[in-house]
Amino acid sequence: MTSDIEPDGLVSADEALARLMAGNARFVRGEPMISHPPREVLANLAKGQRPFATILGCSDSRVPPELLFDAAFGELFIIRVAGNLMSPSVAGSLQYAGTHLGTQLFMVLGHEGCGAVQAALAAKFEGLRERSRIQTLLEDILPGLEGIDPQLAPPLMMRCGVEANVRWTMRQLVESPEWRARQSEDRFQVVGAVCDITTGQVRLLPALAG
Repeated sequence: MTSDIEPDGLVSADEALARLMAGNARFVRGEPMISHPPREVLANLAKGQRPFATILGCSDSRVPPELLFDAAFGELFIIRVAGNLMSPSVAGSLQYAGTHLGTQLFMVLGHEGCGAVQAALAAKFEGLRERSRIQTLLEDILPGLEGIDPQLAPPLMMRCGVEANVRWTMRQLVESPEWRARQSEDRFQVVGAVCDITTGQVRLLPALAG
């Protein structure tokens, strides 16, 4: 594992991931360390931010990253959108985090029971359609579900769909021109994870192949 603080004062991707998972372990145990910040902390943050990780998560109210990772104000740069999807605006936010805030770890965080994934699976295998804007969202998910076996039992299909959707977003990120341009720096890392909403535990997914 690399050192906690890089020479330029930034937190390495490995250290950021270790902090996230340690925070989630505290949350699952019911032993969070973070409480409401004192006024001086907020006043200091008003001068600028230096988050140690960026998280692209779902809008679902049951998976707030700050609580899941026992993180304080100013520690996480968070983008939340239904289905933890990539879009031009999301890509711009991710680029901002890496370029201007210096975060080196980027986590795509899905969760069990994701309604967006469930609706996309229904659209794929049952032909169901949603209202116009929701359908547009589902169509952004569908390409990532191509390998899902239609014969799977519903619970397993849902689990596979959630994981496939996380990997689809990861793939779009790492194959973007902006990401490819930064790969030579060998500092940035993209990881995928899924939260179990019944326990709050976050599990990491295997790294992308290739």
